[in-house]
Amino acid sequence: MADFALLLWLLVGVALLFDFLNGLHDAANSIATIVSTRVLSPQYAVFWAAFFNFIAFLVFGLHVAKTVGSGIVAVQIIDDRVIFGALMGAISWNVLTWIAGIPSSSSHALIGGLVGAGVAKGGFGAVVVAGLSKTVAAIVLSPALGFLLALMLVLAVSWLFVRLTPQKVDSSFRVLQFASASLYSLGHGGNDAQKTMGIIAVLLYSHHMLGGSFHVPLWVVLACQAAMALGTLWGGWRIVHTMGSKITRLTPMQGFCAETGGAITLFLATFSGIPVSTTHTITGAIVGVGAARRVSAVRWNIARSIVVAWVITIPAAGLVAAGFYWLSGLVIR
Repeated sequence: MADFALLLWLLVGVALLFDFLNGLHDAANSIATIVSTRVLSPQYAVFWAAFFNFIAFLVFGLHVAKTVGSGIVAVQIIDDRVIFGALMGAISWNVLTWIAGIPSSSSHALIGGLVGAGVAKGGFGAVVVAGLSKTVAAIVLSPALGFLLALMLVLAVSWLFVRLTPQKVDSSFRVLQFASASLYSLGHGGNDAQKTMGIIAVLLYSHHMLGGSFHVPLWVVLACQAAMALGTLWGGWRIVHTMGSKITRLTPMQGFCAETGGAITLFLATFSGIPVSTTHTITGAIVGVGAARRVSAVRWNIARSIVVAWVITIPAAGLVAAGFYWLSGLVIR
């Protein structure tokens, strides 16, 4: 019994490690635009983002956590080996793409890991098709919506401020970008941290520690929000560089539009319980503001390599997770 309890808390620790790496890996999502426009230095920007990452649980419900915990893979097949495989598949892919400076999706790495380990145990019948379909559809819809909203915001703002000098517009949006960056960080913390909450909650459920009904305890909520905030504080500077300057150069007005368009997308997804990728969302929004200026302003070769990473994330993390599931059978009985 003591060995099982120790294993349970070790897996909870691995889940929180993933959440920390998620914050580190996806720090760029929250701060790349405000850093690239030089509204905040990287050091202050990570503190700003981490604060709003942490308080996100006060704004949103736990719809995304419930989707991940019970709506991707059937809860009946969840055990320690499945959770271990899922987390290791996601962590391995995150570390690989972080080292390479590729803004792939931590969220989809976790979903892919969960599906891969679940299929390794229970076959394809273990997959909850409705929940996975929503997540896969969001691979296309979230960046597309971020792109369209950011594009429309740039056009609307350009028309509203057409009579002001560029210097006046720049100074105004340097102030407004504090609000847009806050909203995006809030959306990031609300959607991404909930995915780890769902993983820990279903792990506790499989150990019969939730009193018979699936729910997310408050201590799990606080631990996951704190782990993500700490990861954001640690930063992810390679990816900040890619997101903030390699795709397109941004002005404060464009940064405001990208963050606001991305934040609206994340708010809609989080309240709907859809686990979307914050990386996909902000990338779509950044491309949208760049394309509003002129099509050639976007470095499409960089954007294309990012899209390739999006496509392969779920299957790659799934294969690694399946491998860890089988290996764990040598240790976990």
